Amino acid sequence: MSAGAPDSRAQAAACPWDAIVIGGSSGAIDALNVLLPALPAGLDAAVIVVLHLVRDRRSLLVDIFSDRCALTVLEAEDQLPIRPGHLYFAPPDYHLLVDQGPRLALSVGEPVSFSRPSIDVLFESAADSYGERLLGVLLSGANDDGAAGLAAIHAAGGRSVVQAPSSAAMPVMPEAALARQPAHDALTPAEIATLFAQLRAPRLP
Repeated sequence: MSAGAPDSRAQAAACPWDAIVIGGSSGAIDALNVLLPALPAGLDAAVIVVLHLVRDRRSLLVDIFSDRCALTVLEAEDQLPIRPGHLYFAPPDYHLLVDQGPRLALSVGEPVSFSRPSIDVLFESAADSYGERLLGVLLSGANDDGAAGLAAIHAAGGRSVVQAPSSAAMPVMPEAALARQPAHDALTPAEIATLFAQLRAPRLP
């Protein structure tokens, strides 16, 4: 390579976020099947996911996505340290929050928008902890959970993304978020996957 030629290894910028939070309900699994495999190995951010789950059944999300993702996939536990390159799923019937540390925290507080875990609870606590270093993604769903939380991420200076309603099996959730804050980016799952695929760990000097 000549002295004046650009180093292609430097063209992949470090991830601009410390954490990515994702929420969804009905129809969101189809979107996650597109998004999560696009996350690159060595991602310099943690990924935390809340889906509305049946309360009295064991979640199979870790089993489903462990073989489809380049990240370490875990079910969230109370006071578990949040680490880059890890993907955490909320367990059934617990709210999942970001606590000081940062650490994960589980709560059995009252359901929010008839849901526990609640997307709003995760998004609002993550906005408090990460501010502008947070990316929030709200996917398909049949109620307005997540609208307030995504607005909180936007207000804190983070990037806020909704699944384009026309691409969602249940557009109520992204439509509610856009009605509350029209400035959210509305992207299809393929477009969100492209955004994820462009993220890389910072290159060592």
